[in-house]
Amino acid sequence: MNAYLTLIKIDVRLAFRQRIVLFFSYLMPFAFFIIFAQTFKANQGGAILQVVSMVTVLGIIGNGLFGAGIRAAQERDLNILRRYKVAPISPLPLLVASTVTGLVVYLPFVISMFILANARYGMALPKNFGQVMIFILLGLLATRALGLIVASVANSMQESGIMVQVIYMIMLFLSGATFPTALFPNWLLSVVQFIPSTWIMTGMQGLLLKNESLATNWQAVGAMILTTVLGLFLCVKLFRWEKEEKIRPAAKLWVLAVLFPFVVLGTWQTYSRDNVRKIKVLNRDLARSRTMLIRNARIFVGDGRVIENGAVLVKAGKIAEIYDGKIPDPKDVSAEPIEAAGKTVLPGLIDADVHLSGAGGYYDDHKEDKPGKALQRNLAAYLYSGVAAVRSAGDPLEEALAARAIVASGEKQGAELFVAGQIVASELLKSPGDAGPRVDAFKKAGVDAVEVALKVTGGPRLDQAALNAVAAKARADGLTLIAQTADERDVEDALHVRAAEVERGSMRQLIPGEDFAQMAKQGVIYDPALSLAEALRDLAAGKTELMNRPLVQQVAPHGLIDGTKAALTSSALEATRRGITQSGISLDMARGNLMRAYHAGVTLITGSGAGNPLVFHGPSVQRELELWVDAGIPAATALQAATLSAARALKADARIGSIVKGKDATMLVVDGNPLQDIKATEAISFVLIKGERVNRGDLGNGSDLLKQE
Repeated sequence: MNAYLTLIKIDVRLAFRQRIVLFFSYLMPFAFFIIFAQTFKANQGGAILQVVSMVTVLGIIGNGLFGAGIRAAQERDLNILRRYKVAPISPLPLLVASTVTGLVVYLPFVISMFILANARYGMALPKNFGQVMIFILLGLLATRALGLIVASVANSMQESGIMVQVIYMIMLFLSGATFPTALFPNWLLSVVQFIPSTWIMTGMQGLLLKNESLATNWQAVGAMILTTVLGLFLCVKLFRWEKEEKIRPAAKLWVLAVLFPFVVLGTWQTYSRDNVRKIKVLNRDLARSRTMLIRNARIFVGDGRVIENGAVLVKAGKIAEIYDGKIPDPKDVSAEPIEAAGKTVLPGLIDADVHLSGAGGYYDDHKEDKPGKALQRNLAAYLYSGVAAVRSAGDPLEEALAARAIVASGEKQGAELFVAGQIVASELLKSPGDAGPRVDAFKKAGVDAVEVALKVTGGPRLDQAALNAVAAKARADGLTLIAQTADERDVEDALHVRAAEVERGSMRQLIPGEDFAQMAKQGVIYDPALSLAEALRDLAAGKTELMNRPLVQQVAPHGLIDGTKAALTSSALEATRRGITQSGISLDMARGNLMRAYHAGVTLITGSGAGNPLVFHGPSVQRELELWVDAGIPAATALQAATLSAARALKADARIGSIVKGKDATMLVVDGNPLQDIKATEAISFVLIKGERVNRGDLGNGSDLLKQE
């Protein structure tokens, strides 16, 4: 033990005398800290966490590779190691001393950086500070072991320097330590999983941003420990006291042996992609941690209030403050200023009735996306269009729940998805007793609501006993019951079982005023789906105008638009057209029922029926709003139906639906004033989702909306 302590003292003294050690352990990391802090505007929200992660990793690989790799080869070339050869000492104490020296030299910088980040940029010290420090120590040990093995297989200091430079540059530029991994394409994210510094960087970000534990990062922790053990073991076996002792060129392959744990991890990631997904989620969290001040804007709060000239402070993904009149200087609140004069800030819009697996038209040559991709693509289309949340029914349940989880995690961008399990009349006509088990199965799967279609098109309606069973079980399971209706009797059945929502009402007959009065008394929500009524009208007439809207052109795949136009002008849909005409569906009738509901005081929400032919995914709510206002609904009422009222229907109003302090910073900023011209909701300036300013160009358009994947 005395030999170890003596060698450590000697090694530490020598280390602090060497300029290269001081440069890579202190001067360079501090310089990069200052540069990164200015570049990433570290005073604005969580950017400082990214800076600290990057600089820490940069220092770890510099200390490990240059501090160990070059210095060890240098001591052999200068015959310093020869002096120890005559002493009764083995290589292990020398290697351990070198490793411990690296820790002693680098840790003061780490502690100083945390203090500086706290004092200058307001970064709170992590709650798991001890685990963060252990992780940093493990990273240093692993990179020191790698540096030592490089020195062991190099025949000269120059050769060691070349090998160190190559490995250093790869680890420096491909780990996220200098260029954020958010800039990397998917294929490169897979490649960098073989690089140790990538795992160190990802682990540091997880520990700092999400307060993860060492156990959460067990793969990286295990790989670093194995690398340290393997490296020291091989260094002992390959140790050379004098520069005259040469080693075969093939011995350089031992470097790969030390990297074997990370080779295994990288290989596994090509299959599982768990760490790739984690990187994407962390990048999303970083983007959402920014602080910004949207100022000089008109603010539609969502509950009917309007601030004519105000500002919204966004911090860590939440609405931190709302200002009416007097607006602070962005520097005083450490925020990025976003000028919004002449614009209107709205809560993110909500479409409570979509069918994500429905195309919204007819593809040419049947080139539809696969179900899972279609759902994700359509959620991206909604976000592109400023629609922050949708509720979808009738989709393949497994794919819908998977899409919901992917967007909720932050791995991919898209509108927040609420899933409704759908039961149609034909499924229960022969076996009414299956009603309860079907609802239980939906509950177990994790749906947000149950939608029951009370009548088969052109066929009998749902058995009353089955409907009662569905309603009772939905209430028992705490699930919202949505009744999709087609006529007056359906509405009365829905009221009888106390459904929470009536969807579509009737598009072919007027619903009596007493039914709407009862709806208002019971607190039943009404979604008229005028967009669907309009689409059915145009489908019957062969009209194509709905496809000419700019936002539709931007988000709908070209094959879908071309195929739908071709279908509408052909005889292929003749039977469909006749069926619509004979059904008596009328947009005017749907408008009339909407106005009756409004005058009766019924709570209204927006649901477009997107996914049905000519109701395209994306700017669906905007068209619904236009139809409402054309029917006579005040713009403020329509906007409230598409924001706060819809959020309450989704039981998500604690987070979204209004611009209130403490809620998610999920907002839409449009040019102009939609309270005067509702079409301004399509003049999108930018979109925020949980504090992240969405780069709509990154989402792509049309068929390329999957580019982000």
